[in-house]
Amino acid sequence: MAFKISTAAGAFALMALSAASVFAQSNPLAEPTAARTDTKTIIVGSADFPESQLLATIYAKALVAKGIAVETKLNIGSREVYIPALLDGSIDLLPEYAGATMSYLDKNATAHSPADVAAALKAALPKGVSMLTPSAAQDSDSVAVTRATAEKYKLKTIADLAPVASELVLGGPPEWKTRKEGIIGLKELYGLEFQSFKSLDVGGPLTLSALVNGQVQAANLFSTDPAIAANDLVVLDDVKNLFPAQNIVPVIATPKVSDVVTKTLDAVSAALTTKDLVVMNGRLANHDSFDVVAGDWLTEHKLN
Repeated sequence: MAFKISTAAGAFALMALSAASVFAQSNPLAEPTAARTDTKTIIVGSADFPESQLLATIYAKALVAKGIAVETKLNIGSREVYIPALLDGSIDLLPEYAGATMSYLDKNATAHSPADVAAALKAALPKGVSMLTPSAAQDSDSVAVTRATAEKYKLKTIADLAPVASELVLGGPPEWKTRKEGIIGLKELYGLEFQSFKSLDVGGPLTLSALVNGQVQAANLFSTDPAIAANDLVVLDDVKNLFPAQNIVPVIATPKVSDVVTKTLDAVSAALTTKDLVVMNGRLANHDSFDVVAGDWLTEHKLN
């Protein structure tokens, strides 16, 4: 079966190609916190994958349109890097995924529905950090396999992997080794022990290529990735709710919260849909820049 790897790979290549921005942008976390004397500017950060960078760009542009001074520090890294950056003042605002952040902050969290996850996340946030209104839009972690693998082993759910996991290699980002929403949860909740785990990227071209080329037989991809449909991949149903609701939510340093910031970002969250994420990710895959895609979306929704 022929697979269309290039569709998704282009989106992740943009991490390098989209360095030019309409905003003043420093290397992520390059400047020490002690050097900050400007208390008005909001520094918007992001994780190290395109959708997060796109959402951060949307936040930044929406705030700029309201006259707020903004700086961006995109492509910082994983949650294990950017949450400490938020806590130490290196960044002030970032787009987050409610369930994953909840689990990161509270290892014993069991909430699954959007409302329960939002409540649990709010309770788990450290002092000095606030969350604004979550969006209905979600982008969840998933375990995906090729159509051929699904048919060979009759796989429809993650639980179906139990009899064959020992024969398969699992691929995912390095942090999956230690995350509940990763190897730990797959073992504890589903009883899965894979032949081995291959550290790749965050649902990017390495993961996709490894999956479609057979270097791994199951992999972590994001549910809004247009490569899933383009490559006829099968997302296995999470019947035991390993992955909690992953609504997009702005997380912000409490001192930077104001009426205008809240109203602006709440309007973004209210307009954003899961379908929007899939469409915009598809445009990134076709080499449109973060700035252009974000600007077009904001214009469409009259938010800039």
